[in-house]
Amino acid sequence: MNRQELIEQIKEKRSFLCVGLDTDPKKMPECVFDMHDPVFEFNKAIIDATAPYCVAYKPNLAFYEAFGLKGMESFVKTCNYLKENYPHHLIIADAKRGDIGNTSQMYARTFFEEYDIDALTVAPYMGEDSITPFLQYEGKWVIVLALTSNKGSHDFQLMEDTNGERLFEKVLKTCQQWGTDENMMFVVGATQGRMFEDIRRVAPRHFLLVPGVGAQGGSLQEVCKYGMTADCGLLVNSSRGIIFASSDDNFAEVAGIKARELQQEMAQELMKVGIQ
Repeated sequence: MNRQELIEQIKEKRSFLCVGLDTDPKKMPECVFDMHDPVFEFNKAIIDATAPYCVAYKPNLAFYEAFGLKGMESFVKTCNYLKENYPHHLIIADAKRGDIGNTSQMYARTFFEEYDIDALTVAPYMGEDSITPFLQYEGKWVIVLALTSNKGSHDFQLMEDTNGERLFEKVLKTCQQWGTDENMMFVVGATQGRMFEDIRRVAPRHFLLVPGVGAQGGSLQEVCKYGMTADCGLLVNSSRGIIFASSDDNFAEVAGIKARELQQEMAQELMKVGIQ
């Protein structure tokens, strides 16, 4: 999915919602455990219920890798189900990869060739040769960690150099020398509030993947006020607040309701900036 196709999906659905598939068996309802692959069946039900209200899905690899080959089988089946049944939804592998050049080449091959995922989150700490191998794939997105929503983000990301430039600003500026707003996004946590103004001064056109709305306490309205662009420029992720909104047999129905509620809020925000 290229940039224009993503924008068209946002306009069509009046939504910029990304549903995070952080599928934790400890939180799944009992009714799915009688099935052959409970994680996949849970994901499938969530996807079917929420697909009308979102434009992207983001399975977090940690929740699949933790269960070895069986977990990765669930991941692959989930991605294949999306590709076969909901081809207009962006699939983001939240894997936070990033290593020396030849290792990054293999990570890129894994996700963009073997799994054929649309987008991948990448850690920029090791610099250019850890990022550029992912950018060699036409039609794929690299999503670079910039300013995250966790408490520990302040340990490094806000550090200033002698000129007063913060580390996350340096990451944003430098990465834009390697990729464009057609193949690179940035992760910015919803809990960062007005910091989105600073982000937009450095990266005015790039799409931002925004976790932290819902369970982590980020405000959708604040994110939109300071981070939205003329063509939206946002993918706002919600994971626990949607997929684990109910632990009963009606979990998928409730997830759909929660996704629709967020979609309706997003439609109002799009209207505010005149996105039709």
